[in-house]
Amino acid sequence: MILNLSKIKTEALLLFCRDLIESYKDKDEKLFDFDEEINEYLIKISNDMHKEILKVTSTNEYYIKNNKHFRIKAILDSYNFINKEIGMHLEKGKVFNPTMLYFSLLAVWFKELDKESRSKEYIYFIIYPYANVYDKLLLNIKDEKFKLLNISMIELAEKVIYKLDQYSFR
Repeated sequence: MILNLSKIKTEALLLFCRDLIESYKDKDEKLFDFDEEINEYLIKISNDMHKEILKVTSTNEYYIKNNKHFRIKAILDSYNFINKEIGMHLEKGKVFNPTMLYFSLLAVWFKELDKESRSKEYIYFIIYPYANVYDKLLLNIKDEKFKLLNISMIELAEKVIYKLDQYSFR
């Protein structure tokens, strides 16, 4: 059987983003001083993204139960690769913006690298207006530290995604 490596990496990336969103989704902690409109915007895009990711991924139980299947094993290997790469770049205890991180990961994968551009199942991520979010989280932010943090999340996402694109399953 021939595996579509791009689809495998895409699914792994979406699983990683899903887990990242779920890890902070209902937490009410604000590390930076930005207005409530921005906070509500972040919550809204995270909820929308999460809902769409759930449509194209399976449950954790499915991946665990089928982890011996070569396709699932490749997805989990890619997921672990993404996790390890991000972990290497984020220092323990260092503040990061999970929304900008997952968002930038998806933007680089789907827009910059044009992955899955012909795939109907990922149409939401392909046509998402990423530039609007970048504008909101970079141009409309007054807190310079938060703006610099968002820029560092974009840079981290680019490093990780370019490495994921080159990642080999051997």
